[in-house]
Amino acid sequence: MRLEKQNLTKEYLARLNASPFFIVVEYKGLNVSQIAELRKRLGKAGAEVHIVKNSIFRLAAQEAGLPDLNGGLSGQLAVVTGKRDVSGAAKVVKTYGAELKRLKVYFGYLNNQRVEEPEIMTLADLPSLDVLRGRLLGLFREPAGRLVRLLNTPATQLARVLKAYTERPPEEPAKMAA
Repeated sequence: MRLEKQNLTKEYLARLNASPFFIVVEYKGLNVSQIAELRKRLGKAGAEVHIVKNSIFRLAAQEAGLPDLNGGLSGQLAVVTGKRDVSGAAKVVKTYGAELKRLKVYFGYLNNQRVEEPEIMTLADLPSLDVLRGRLLGLFREPAGRLVRLLNTPATQLARVLKAYTERPPEEPAKMAA
């Protein structure tokens, strides 16, 4: 293998090892400005896309310990990788692909398990990791808030009774019979 191919293979291997996921997409028919827009959107989601030669990517995947990808690598392919959650990157790929109708998802890998196109589209529909964390935190806080309201209810009711008693007009003293 030529030195240039070896260096490219090592570069893609490093990208695969640094990312908890990757998504393989076909970019056939996209021009340079459309790919630049895809890169920009993926950058906001904490991911990046790299156009890769199929044979070099196949070698990098084998060196990364993934099964043989011969069946899934044909056409003009790009690989989406990232350091954050996969749902954000999948969401960008899905929405941008729907806008252009040219970006096709083949498959991906998430934590060294192959994920097919329908599963990637399902991941795209999930809320982001930050939103899920916020919801979980809200669930943890809800019982404590309910307990505080429950403990405050008797004191609040007593305060209302006392306030109503103090605001009541004074009663006239009973007239004495002569």
